[in-house]
Amino acid sequence: MTSAQLLTDGYERVREAVYEAVDGLDEHALTFRIDPGANTIAWLIWHLTRVQDDHIADVAGTEQVWTAQDWYGRFGLPLDERATGYGDGPDEVALVRASAESLSGYYDAVHERTLDFVRELTDADLAEVVDTRWDPPVTLAVRLVSVIADDLQHAGQAAYVRGVFDRTR
Repeated sequence: MTSAQLLTDGYERVREAVYEAVDGLDEHALTFRIDPGANTIAWLIWHLTRVQDDHIADVAGTEQVWTAQDWYGRFGLPLDERATGYGDGPDEVALVRASAESLSGYYDAVHERTLDFVRELTDADLAEVVDTRWDPPVTLAVRLVSVIADDLQHAGQAAYVRGVFDRTR
């Protein structure tokens, strides 16, 4: 297995977790909160997708799918088009309302862009430093794996919220 294939497998696992979290849910379920300060499934999936989109576009040198394919307009959220959810509090979380189809559609578009980028990578590419703001500087490999790890954590949180919601019915 090549490094590119390993990364592809990781991103495929994120996609599976995203679909499991939102499949068949209506807006009520997607915006359910365990408590008033908790994140919703809609926010968690939107956020993990926005971060993946942002980070992949940055390392690939492309425009984000969010704006390039007008997902920003399609979602119609009352947020700045550059918003990724980083640092959001309960009030901002409540603003993210979307259908399961929109959430999975946006994720699919980002996933496709991600795999197009990842499939072409060589081991030598992965050693490239992509962010010097950290000590040690962040390589492409570290950035790509950190996106997978962050996405899986958020998808797991969404699965947990879904499980709590399902037990409240």
